[in-house]
Formats: sequence, C-alpha cells, structure tokens
Amino acid sequence: MTVEPTPFIDLRQDVALLTAALIDINSVSGSERVLADAIELALRGVPGLKIVRDGDAIIARTELGRPERVILAGHLDTVPLPAVDGSLGTVPSTWTSGVPGEGLLYGRGATDMKSGVAVQLALAGTLFDDGAEPAKDVTFVFYDHEEVEAAKSGLGRLVRNHGVLLNGDFAILLEPTDGTVEGGCNGTMRFEASTVGEAAHSARAWMGSNAIHAAAPILTRLAAYEPRTIAVDGLDYRESLNAVRIHGGTAGNVIPDRCVVEINYRFAPDKTIEQAEAHVRELLNGFDVVRTDAAAGARPGLNHPAAASFVAAVGADPKPKYGWTDVARFSELGIPAVNFGPGDALLAHKDNEHVHADAIRKCLRALRTWLAA
Repeated sequence: MTVEPTPFIDLRQDVALLTAALIDINSVSGSERVLADAIELALRGVPGLKIVRDGDAIIARTELGRPERVILAGHLDTVPLPAVDGSLGTVPSTWTSGVPGEGLLYGRGATDMKSGVAVQLALAGTLFDDGAEPAKDVTFVFYDHEEVEAAKSGLGRLVRNHGVLLNGDFAILLEPTDGTVEGGCNGTMRFEASTVGEAAHSARAWMGSNAIHAAAPILTRLAAYEPRTIAVDGLDYRESLNAVRIHGGTAGNVIPDRCVVEINYRFAPDKTIEQAEAHVRELLNGFDVVRTDAAAGARPGLNHPAAASFVAAVGADPKPKYGWTDVARFSELGIPAVNFGPGDALLAHKDNEHVHADAIRKCLRALRTWLAA
C-alpha cells in the first residue's frame, strides 16, 4: 500500500495563503490525521517549541520562564460539505479576486476555523525570528473532534491526558468573531418533554387518548416564554428556550400514544447547570421532562489583567458570545478565556463559507503586537 507523503506547510508564507493551504487539506471530523501530521511536522521545525502529540491533537509550548503564560487554541476539524453527487466532502480554496492572497477566500473551514488556526501557526512559526522572543510564554493547542459530540472532543482528551500542559493565566480560542473579542459563552442544555396517551384506530378516536394533542400545553408555554437578557461582568447575554424537534405517532390511521418534544435552552453564564435545569423544570411543571445533554457556560473573565490588556490591544469593545464554545472548558480549569478570530461566525457551516484576506492579517497583527508587549 502506498503511503502518501505528509503535506508541507510553510508557516512563514502570508497568513491568508497559509489559510488557503489548510483549507485544501481535508479535515472533516474523524479525518484530521493528515492535517495534524502536517502541522506537527511544521511545528517541529520551529526551535524553541516543545511538542506533544496525542492522537490528532498537538500541544506546542514555549518554556522561557516568563511570569505569564497564554494559551492559543483552535480545532482542526470541519463539518462536511454536501457534494453535487450527494456524498460528503470538501471543496478546494477559491479566491474570488482571481489573485491568491487578495480579497475573499472561499472554502470549507474558511471561517470555522482554519483562518484562526492559520493565525496560530503563523505566530508559532515566527516567535523566535531574528533572535526575538515573546514577552509571554505561549501554549499553542490544536485539537480534533470539535464539531461532533462532546464525548469525542480532542480538547477534552488533552485535558484528561495532559492537563498540566494546559495550565495558563489566560486563553484565547480563535473561533470566528469578526476580529472582536467575545467574552465567555452561554451554556446549553437539551431536554425531552414527553406525553403519554392511548393508541386507538383513528376511525374510533374516542377509544384512545391523543398524546400529540396532550403536548400542546408544552408548546404553548414555550411560545409564550419571554427569554431574558442577563448582564454578566459587564456583557449582556441573551438567552433562548425553544422546541427544536417534535415526534410522535406510528401511522396515519392510529391515535398516537406517545409524543416527545425536544427542547434546547441557551442560558447565561450566571447560572450553573443545576440552576438552569431548575428554571426549565419550573416552566414545564407537570410534564415528564428528562435532561439529555448539558454544557456549562463561561463567564467573560474580562476583569483579568491579561484579558483587559488584550481587549485594549484589539481596540474594540468586547461582546458576549451567545453560542457555546470551548472557552467553557478553559473556564472549568480556572483559566479566563475569550473568543477572538477572523471571519463572520454567521458564515460557519454554510456552503458559501468565506473570509477576507485582510481580516486574517488584522487578527494576526493584533495578536503579534500583544504577545510582544
């Protein structure tokens, strides 16, 4: 069997071109190995970095004895893109200007989050150029399986297997934020609210009890619910509580004897998982409610000196992160963390996913300036 050589990644090329090179390496969740191999090979060529590989995740650390350590983290995987023939795949990078490195760059992972990973790599590759050294110790983290269920998370695996290597004073997750610092993140949890009836032939409906009809009060309460906006450490987090799926019934002529309403609650980081669950159960009191999944949010942590200095370096007012991100994992470790990266998060997972070359360069400049301060 022929083994293909590991792709070469030039860490010193323009960061927008580096992004295009990463896009061209398929790394759909579960297929990150080739990209991880290429990144490991490139990082091992950087003097001053100590490398640890765990599956398809990589930790690269400086060990300069600085009083402050910063973590820069990003995931390697992307969601799949439906191809014309109905299969799942990726598309090569495309420059709409026709000139590589100029204008808009299209391709799977352009925003989520190969442009952010390219910024990490560009920083790592030039930390020690011309005898320079960063003013802070830096830990670069590249991990697999972010776009799938939490149990497979490469970052979670690194925490379990190499937690001591993830110690730090402040963490930046390079998820797309349009170049604005987004502090913390909302928590998320899912529930199933069930109703039970009695099956009967629909021609004699009075002989049964319709479980779907019995679920109507659940939907009524959810539709009438007014989500809250909650201030946490100076940022306003918008919550949401919604039915996201409903299923019940077995056939077109049978009164359904069971109905399940699936519910998603996005809650502000002022609450624990237990407090958020109690809130939902209070709203749906009287119904059979089972929590099926939960992930705590993360407070912004913007009062930390490193976070404050980073916000000042970026030069824009920070915003809250409404979605859940892996900053929550760093928060659980007691490390203040923010989201900061190039690209519009609203384009993530879209077939027309794209990022502007200058946005990638701007993020790189901000981080490079801050690390040198």
